[in-house]
Amino acid sequence: MTEMLAAADEAAALEDLHERGCTDGLPVVIPTAERVGRMVLASGQEADMVLGTMGPGHGTATIEKIAVAAVMAGCLPDYMPIVLAAVKAVIAPVFDLTEMQATTHCTAPLIIVNGPARHSCGPVSSGYGALGPGHRANASIGRALRLTMINIGKGRPGSSDMALLGHPGKFTYCLAEDEENSPFPPLHVDLGYAQDDSVVTVIGAEAPHSVIYSGDADKPEHYKSLLDLLAIGLANPATNNAILTSGTATVVLNPEHAATLHTAGLGRQDIAREIHERCRLDGAQLKQLAPAFAGENPPDRMAFSGPEQILILMAGGSGLYSMVMPSWCAGTHVNSPSSVKIESDFYCEIPG
Repeated sequence: MTEMLAAADEAAALEDLHERGCTDGLPVVIPTAERVGRMVLASGQEADMVLGTMGPGHGTATIEKIAVAAVMAGCLPDYMPIVLAAVKAVIAPVFDLTEMQATTHCTAPLIIVNGPARHSCGPVSSGYGALGPGHRANASIGRALRLTMINIGKGRPGSSDMALLGHPGKFTYCLAEDEENSPFPPLHVDLGYAQDDSVVTVIGAEAPHSVIYSGDADKPEHYKSLLDLLAIGLANPATNNAILTSGTATVVLNPEHAATLHTAGLGRQDIAREIHERCRLDGAQLKQLAPAFAGENPPDRMAFSGPEQILILMAGGSGLYSMVMPSWCAGTHVNSPSSVKIESDFYCEIPG
């Protein structure tokens, strides 16, 4: 059973939660029994249902505890199915949550939402500024996951969360794919799900790195410069991907850049293959820049084991800038993404 706290009023309750280290440093919505009860009802599950444990503290993730985090984060009950799917995704062994929470690297779980739940359990933004302020679902869903990692997983800065500096995505890091306008099949379809499935994919990611590109349509192969730039952003010699290799990373193409590559006849797998081939680090350069990782006679190395380790989606506004998110590349499963279907087929009427 979730521990019940008492306070004189909501202002006192907020200060108590801050003092206990239960917040992300920002004010939260006080998780009263009534508010939490509404969120549990929206889940369609029993409050004491256990989804698993969350490292590094190995706390038990029940529906009720996740509902507490969702309330604190400012979620509407409609968002609860996505929050639950995101928690399931990071609990899955392939995500290496314990190791990710404890690493000194600046990694945070990026939540990518696909399928009809983008609208029915949101709306989760996929357009202009989707990773920035102003989108309630994006902000509160990502924040709810972080609060579960703090309060259930016990990931606290400087004691169990050992990120040397972190990045703002550790507050919230969530967006949807712009499936309606993308020239490519939805990401979840290429991951093996049905078109009408709703899916959350979570991957440990650095903060977005901007990739600027303005093409020259008069040059038939100008799209290759975009591929070159995306590869530089993902696996330049300062990234873990270049030095440690093998971890999965993310590319978020804006609509203009996606159209450029599509017009060149490239699908998602083609783009991933082209970027992968460009993510090669010269062994001599590696020895010069990172001798501790290079060894005596380092060969040239690839940043990724294969093109399947590069996740590609389309989101954002159209223009000069796409984004890439290099990754951590560590843990037993070397920063693998974790995908979970969103269970939103049930119907619960939330009392007014």
